[in-house]
Amino acid sequence: MYYGMGYYWDPTYILVLIGMVICLLASGLVNSTMNKYSKVRNMGNLTGAEAARRILNNAGLYDVQIECLPNEKGDHYDPKSKTVRLSASNYNGASVTAVAVASHECGHAMQHARAYTPLVIRTSLVPVVNIGSTLGVPLIFLGVLLSWNQILIQIGIWAFALSVLFQLVTLPVEFNASRRAVQKIDEYGLLTVEETGGCKKVLRAAAFTYVAAAASSALQLLRLVLLFGGRRRRD
Repeated sequence: MYYGMGYYWDPTYILVLIGMVICLLASGLVNSTMNKYSKVRNMGNLTGAEAARRILNNAGLYDVQIECLPNEKGDHYDPKSKTVRLSASNYNGASVTAVAVASHECGHAMQHARAYTPLVIRTSLVPVVNIGSTLGVPLIFLGVLLSWNQILIQIGIWAFALSVLFQLVTLPVEFNASRRAVQKIDEYGLLTVEETGGCKKVLRAAAFTYVAAAASSALQLLRLVLLFGGRRRRD
């Protein structure tokens, strides 16, 4: 039986399946939670854009802009242009979800302004990770094709490991942004106590997606090590 290229079932596929299940659970949780609280209008009738502007101004970040995205996904903070970009529903909506997401992205803006160390590390890893995530698996397969060339295989595994490291570094960045968001929501009274509880659920569900992605990638890395990291395989 030939294991190298994964033509047949091998026990390590269970690691891939576990990763898929974790990611599906995380996706289902965040979608259901966000949908639930997107239907709950906050008592202050505060839109995501208004909440973001209030947080940014109170933090002294007057130079950070807020833009509305043309689609319903992709909320993010762009450090290059110092811009918080929100989906249309979160930009214009006055739901608990809208305020939660907007506040979270403002958390990233505050991290950027304070040079938050994990964010600095993550940003510095981006160029290397982009290369590693693209070349990692192809290098491993090329090494296998070239009579189990361990140099290429090991380079490929380490390249893939960089993408896993990037996702691990992302975790404290995301958790910290959510903590900053909740702190500012409480400090500025943007939501009621009950609404803040819903906000925390939205942010926890969103954070779980990053945990799931990191766990799935780590399991995939383990599989690659088990399959290709040892001695040359033989039929």
